Amino acid sequence: MHLARSFGAGWLALATLCCAPQPITSPGPDGASRRLPAVPEVRGPLALRVVYPRPDDTVSVRDSSFIFGYSGNGAAAVTVNRVPARVWPNGAWLAWLAFPRDSLMHFDIEARTAADSARLDYVVPRAMAFEPPAAPVWIDSSSLRPSGRVWLGHGELLTLSARASAGALVQLRLSDGTVVPLWPEGSHDEVPRAVRAFDRDTANLALPLNAEHYAGLLAARPLGQSPGAVLPGAGPDFARALAAARARCPTGRCPFAVAEPLPVGSYAEPVLEAISGGDTARVSWPLSVAVLDTLPVVAELDDDVAHRGGTDSLTPGRTTPGGSYYWFFPTGTRAVVSGRVNDDLRLRLEPGLDTWVAAADAHALPAGTPPPAATVGSVTLSRAADPDRAVVRIPVGERLPFHVTPAERSVTLTLYGAMGDLDWMRYGPVARDSLVRRMSWEEKAPGQVVLTLDLARPLWGYRVRWSRTDLVVELRAPPPMDPSHPLEGRVIVVDPGHPPLGATGPTGLREQDANLAVALRLRDLLRSAGARVTLTRSDSSAVDLLPRIGLAERLNADLLVSIHQNALPDGVNPLTNSGTSVFYNQPQALPLARDIETALVRRLGLRDLGVGRADLALARPSWMPAVLCEGMYIIMPDQEAALRSAEGQELYARGVYDGIERFLRTAAAP
Repeated sequence: MHLARSFGAGWLALATLCCAPQPITSPGPDGASRRLPAVPEVRGPLALRVVYPRPDDTVSVRDSSFIFGYSGNGAAAVTVNRVPARVWPNGAWLAWLAFPRDSLMHFDIEARTAADSARLDYVVPRAMAFEPPAAPVWIDSSSLRPSGRVWLGHGELLTLSARASAGALVQLRLSDGTVVPLWPEGSHDEVPRAVRAFDRDTANLALPLNAEHYAGLLAARPLGQSPGAVLPGAGPDFARALAAARARCPTGRCPFAVAEPLPVGSYAEPVLEAISGGDTARVSWPLSVAVLDTLPVVAELDDDVAHRGGTDSLTPGRTTPGGSYYWFFPTGTRAVVSGRVNDDLRLRLEPGLDTWVAAADAHALPAGTPPPAATVGSVTLSRAADPDRAVVRIPVGERLPFHVTPAERSVTLTLYGAMGDLDWMRYGPVARDSLVRRMSWEEKAPGQVVLTLDLARPLWGYRVRWSRTDLVVELRAPPPMDPSHPLEGRVIVVDPGHPPLGATGPTGLREQDANLAVALRLRDLLRSAGARVTLTRSDSSAVDLLPRIGLAERLNADLLVSIHQNALPDGVNPLTNSGTSVFYNQPQALPLARDIETALVRRLGLRDLGVGRADLALARPSWMPAVLCEGMYIIMPDQEAALRSAEGQELYARGVYDGIERFLRTAAAP
């Protein structure tokens, strides 16, 4: 499942909620209508309970959301705050309704049959959004961005944003009397990420213009309480830093400027004012800013600074704090620190290009360490022991940041902070079946060397590692396969997703149990066709994400397929947004995702939500095509019931099997 929470919007007519439950059907790709197994009838005593949201969940919604559970009797009529819920034959129920606008939401839930009734007063906390007071002027203190600790470079501008009453004069007043104006943006409210990801109702993306948004610019300067050193080991001991810097350049010609440090001390917090007529609202802005010294701070990355083991020796980099992973930096990678916001550290890759990493994954090198720079030397191509593989060794001289861009028949590497001196690009002994068809390089920008490896066959997988200061790229073509028996001998890792975490259905079926049941059936189907199959778990024991991925890597798996059941974040209607989807991350896995999605829709007959690229750990491995399947929505009563049945588990498993078989058969075709 996807674990996310968000605000949501929308109303569903009561007629939709009251209608009699019908099996979900849809035409398969061959035009035939399929459906899930019928939901079994339950006619027991009323046993009213709620499965989601739980009493300790804090729900974030704009207006409407879902609540579901079990009644014990499929003939019962269930209402939630007098809104009829939809009840399935097995007694599971689900309601979509307007949630109370209280910090503690009370749900009056009733179930009735001809002979019995039950009632439940259910309380769930709600995350309360700021509500403008009935005052001439106001400021939303929760909207102040950024807040906390910030480190900036010299001459940098910091964007400030806040929400205040429309039409007010808004300004930030600093302790020395400086006034920084904030101007009306006239922007739209931000559409919650979960709504964009899951809600098929595009009307929820159309939010009105909001005149309460203000923004301004603050030039880098010390502000508020000093946040301290940008990284441990990069403290304000300027004398020691200057001595170390001069020791590295005894001629007195340092490759960087050395300036006197800005004073370190305490400054009063800035105050934000909103003025309208004769009324003024004020609030302290909890922000402390430091300006980085001119002497650069060089950080070295290590995702296991505590030396506890169990990591993948990679630090992910993002284009923005909290954004998707874009770079993956091996341990030992070095870069210059260009800023920081709270726990997110900004590293300079090249002029105008930064990445954000976890500050906990970095430590400062001794003061005066020069910024990393290296020369890319002659490249050597060699064949691996397996005929479908090749190895490219790139001498760099220092562990610089880099980015890998895979395509169907090429792999491009971009090294930052590098210069090119590639006198030779050696292909080794001539071989007609060489995987690498051509190697080329260029300097696209100062300090940026780009190497392109064009392939003679489609890319199946790749991985990149440091060997001392040589960058080693391993490439993998499709394995030799018999088109008539494409599964024969294939090494496939099947991952039953969760535990830990995972969703729960209305009658209490845990996602981890449903995933394992489907995975066991899929394993048997694949083995019967000659595949060598390994499960990442075979019981209910919790397994973390990295060991699952590590298993597939160690086995040199040909495929990695993760089995999941989906759920929805608060505020997205499951009655209109459930269905089947398959996710990938690496481009070479897209055909596999499409084939499995097509086959699952044909087998299950659920709404086709399509394939999607997602930043999911089990879809991220690059050494083999890897996908994550969300075949059913376990929070939907009919789909949960199907997952409880042998027939439903078999339908899911056969859908995935069909997709894998088609993908391999296509890849094996001459």
